[in-house]
Amino acid sequence: MVAYLEFEKPIAELEARIVELRDTASANDGALDIEAEVAKLQGKSERLLRETYAKLTPWQKTQVARHPERPHLKHYIAGFVDDFLPLAGDRAFADDQAIIGGLGRIAGRRVVVIGHEKGDDTASRIRHNFGMAKPEGYRKAIRLMRLAERFGLPVVTLVDTAGAFPGVQAEERGQAEAIARSTEQCLALTVPIVAAVVGEGGSGGAVALAAANRVLMFEHAIYSVISPEGASSILWRTADKAADAAEAMKVTAADLQKMGVVDRIVAEPMGGAQRDPAAAIASLGAAIAEELAALAAETPQALVDQRRTKFMTIGE
Repeated sequence: MVAYLEFEKPIAELEARIVELRDTASANDGALDIEAEVAKLQGKSERLLRETYAKLTPWQKTQVARHPERPHLKHYIAGFVDDFLPLAGDRAFADDQAIIGGLGRIAGRRVVVIGHEKGDDTASRIRHNFGMAKPEGYRKAIRLMRLAERFGLPVVTLVDTAGAFPGVQAEERGQAEAIARSTEQCLALTVPIVAAVVGEGGSGGAVALAAANRVLMFEHAIYSVISPEGASSILWRTADKAADAAEAMKVTAADLQKMGVVDRIVAEPMGGAQRDPAAAIASLGAAIAEELAALAAETPQALVDQRRTKFMTIGE
């Protein structure tokens, strides 16, 4: 079953009608000729889908970015990371399952892959804490980045989190310090680092893995300092203004590319990555491989300088 968003209801009705017609024809052993009607409805549905996704508001893109059927980190790793070997733990406190990392190959190139994993059912979402990392998650990321630097391996990060975990235990273990250290480690790396915002890029929890030489972003992903609901609660004292907050914060890929926060927008299949995960995964894998190849010739100092210049000039 496809999970439809609120603004997709007209599309859902058309697609439900197509399924209903096919079920009716199947029940009658194919005696009914429904192909002409089905083709007509499919054409109308595809046209409506194209028109709807061509004019999504920032709030609607936020809903798409959070869609439960979008690919997650484990799907991307399975799709374009060969010979993946997970590496666990921060060597200090615990292994945070909200951040997964390890060694692998992308297009034949050895890399270290690090990313947020949200989970895709109740049990896995609880296990991965909905992709909201604790300090040990960011310290694990730091450990893996240092490992990559030691062996001269590029780093690839996949960002998909509402933000770092805000619980008391995380604060007691130094959440802010861990995020700052992870961001610092990204900026100081002498090997290439390519980051991709694949769903929701929220606050410092996202920046801690995204201070990269090249920042990619899916067409319908979002990236912001706070969630639209959080901004609405602060500015208007209610979460009901989330749509207005999303518009004001410029959370979309197109807006962020104009401001220099994002370097490249990766197109999604029509209707979002959740409609054709395989195509979305292949598209992202190809884009990351291209960026890694382009950065391969840069000297260590050039990589550090480029990163520093990039982030110091954002907003000028």
